Amino acid sequence: MSKNDPQSPPERRMRGFEAAGRLLRNRIRSAGEARGFAVSRLLTHWAEVVGEDTAAQCRPVKIGYSKGGLGATLTLLTTGAAAPMLQMQLPQIREKVNACYGYNAISRISLTQTAPTGFAEGQAQFTPKPKSEPRAPDPRIVAKAHEQVADCTDEGLKSALEQLARNVLSRSAERAGQKKG
Repeated sequence: MSKNDPQSPPERRMRGFEAAGRLLRNRIRSAGEARGFAVSRLLTHWAEVVGEDTAAQCRPVKIGYSKGGLGATLTLLTTGAAAPMLQMQLPQIREKVNACYGYNAISRISLTQTAPTGFAEGQAQFTPKPKSEPRAPDPRIVAKAHEQVADCTDEGLKSALEQLARNVLSRSAERAGQKKG
């Protein structure tokens, strides 16, 4: 069927938004290949490949290939405190990474230790600490906030002002407690 054939389905054009993954696929691939990552899945799905606990302690930085081309070295960035634990897990990490590639692409894993903060290239930013559940406000603060907005007649505005008052009073109480302690 040719383009001008009335029997052929019309040519589809993308309208609207394209998937972000499709837009960034080539850029991610070129950035990954610059660091030796032939399979970008290792970078984009690191937590799925090695597990959440291991991914929270390290991240892949580079894959270096030897001149002979047999077996590559994966370089992982980690903090100094996590390095001894990761050193013991290297055989398991290597197996999981090679499973991602589908063959024994990685023959060696090298750990690079860095501080959590410091120079721009050496900063290790791993998964942040999970946010704790918000605790219930002090009943005295709730009562005082309710008292402050009692004269307001608009229920929406009254609710918003009461929440604001609770936040301000709670923050003031926290700061006062920190100064005393």
